[in-house]
Amino acid sequence: MDLILWRHAEAHDTLPDHDRQLTPLGEQQAQRIAQWLKSSLGDSVRVIASPAARTQSTAAALTEHYETSRLVGVGSTAAEILKIAQWPHSPRPVIIVGHQPCMGRTASFLLSGQEDNWSVRKGAIWWLSYRERNGAGQVVLRAVLNPDFV
Repeated sequence: MDLILWRHAEAHDTLPDHDRQLTPLGEQQAQRIAQWLKSSLGDSVRVIASPAARTQSTAAALTEHYETSRLVGVGSTAAEILKIAQWPHSPRPVIIVGHQPCMGRTASFLLSGQEDNWSVRKGAIWWLSYRERNGAGQVVLRAVLNPDFV
């Protein structure tokens, strides 16, 4: 299974938090990563976004066919992310469009077994895969991509 953790792109610092919109730079960040994902993934990917406006706009840069779930909202946990993604048993790749610190905590948990506060830059993705090797499950970090490098 492939799981891509995508932190929302740069957003304006306004209130209420839930309604924050992407900045022009954030729109460019989302488009850059979306283009890279389109060239790297097939059409069978499942995209799940937080209900916050900034994550909805980030997901929309990739596809109009995405789900919205409070389980990936502000304040979500790694356990909630993995549950909604059906980790590690989803039949297709899953992209979670969410927030810090949850994106970093989820990556940390999958790669180290501990839910630490790893930093994920705005607009960046962490692409993780699950595989079986010699009868044991493994998590493999396939890519970390910052929109500045696309």
